[in-house]
Amino acid sequence: MTESGRSRSRADRIQADEAELRRRIDDAVEALRAKDLGALERLYTTDVVSFDIEPPLQHVGTAAKLENWAKVFRVFETVTYEVRDLTFAIGDDVAFGHAFARLHGISTDGTVSNGIWVRVTYGMRKIDGTWFIAHDQVSVPLDISSGKGVIDLEP
Repeated sequence: MTESGRSRSRADRIQADEAELRRRIDDAVEALRAKDLGALERLYTTDVVSFDIEPPLQHVGTAAKLENWAKVFRVFETVTYEVRDLTFAIGDDVAFGHAFARLHGISTDGTVSNGIWVRVTYGMRKIDGTWFIAHDQVSVPLDISSGKGVIDLEP
């Protein structure tokens, strides 16, 4: 194969992988909106490590990650989840991405929540041809002088 043929096939693979990675994040958004823990479970590696917004510092394994989502589903009657500015860097069987995300909706007591924008980073692994979330991290900026998270920023 010529050098340009190898470059083209690599570019085609990266383009196809990026489309699949975006579909996987779209699947997560739809599963959250549907409050479907089973669909969410199919998106994560069994050994996923999550640095989520709430304590403890890390959640390890799909059961721990799904319990975080179950807490959200117990608080919200309806869930809306948005992802903006999603960007990926893609290797052969690993990729990482980053975006802004916001979870909001109507709580079980009828209160409308506009949510907060957070920063999210995804570590993805391709296993047997399928991309899975192997790591995620959610954060808010920190005001160093007060030691408090800044939750009123928008992308």
